[in-house]
Amino acid sequence: MTASGTPTSTRKGTLRDVLTGFEKEGAALGHFNVADLVLLKAVVAAAAETKFPLLIGASEGEREFFGTRQLAAVVESLRQESDLPVFLNADHTHSLAKAMEAANAGFDSVGVDFSALPFDQNVARTKETVQAIKAVDSAILAEGEIGDIGTGSEIKETAQGGKLTTPEEARQFVEATGIDILAPAVGNMHGMLESMVQGKAKKHLNIERIAQIKQTASVFLTLHGGSGTDDEDFRKAIAAGINIIHINTELRVAWRESLGESLARDPNEVVPYKILRPVVDSVKQVVSSRLRLFHGEAVSPGAVASVA
Repeated sequence: MTASGTPTSTRKGTLRDVLTGFEKEGAALGHFNVADLVLLKAVVAAAAETKFPLLIGASEGEREFFGTRQLAAVVESLRQESDLPVFLNADHTHSLAKAMEAANAGFDSVGVDFSALPFDQNVARTKETVQAIKAVDSAILAEGEIGDIGTGSEIKETAQGGKLTTPEEARQFVEATGIDILAPAVGNMHGMLESMVQGKAKKHLNIERIAQIKQTASVFLTLHGGSGTDDEDFRKAIAAGINIIHINTELRVAWRESLGESLARDPNEVVPYKILRPVVDSVKQVVSSRLRLFHGEAVSPGAVASVA
């Protein structure tokens, strides 16, 4: 929200413009992954409802299922129809070829992820990829990742990750690669534990480490693996320098649970849009509640009841 209380979503401009504005306002851009039209419709509906910009994400697996060019085309169509500042990110891209595919399709940003490699190899591969996608369009924002936050936006039995990104690693990585956005490991983790889905536990972040990395790296920061994180930790993380927050597993849980409920209500129903309409609404509620939280609005404890 602006000082006058007017939603900032009416701002026009590039993804960089939106991130710069939000940083000044003490807000974060919500990033929500989609794998099909149901999730996409829900995410865009939340943007329309809250009047906040957002970033639609799709990993390599999600893009393979939806179609990279097809997703870009549908998002552009929805963007033109709704006149909403909705942006598109190629999340967790593990090869130069896949990064170029997304850049050529018109994605606004590309998450270059070679974090599983040793630091020097991560630097070299990330730098090469950043230069290649910038040659397609210099306005594309390039993200790089260091540290360990585990893999897969799924329900897990045990926690993954653990190695936090150091401020010095962050500084070296940003300077060497030319990235616009850094995704560090700061206590975050991909996926959720069963106890988090049940609402019995929450993730907690290293806020001091976020602030240190922000000071040394001096770029936009992305928080991956946001699902299941304590609300107050989100607020503190944004104040410490987080600019983008990824939510995926919470959407998947809402999708799965609401689909099961919809099918159970009428076992004889065979019309897809009748079965799926409640699913869109359920996922939309999760996205809307997260957007409001990331913009400093009060959110009731039960706002994400579908994942707790």
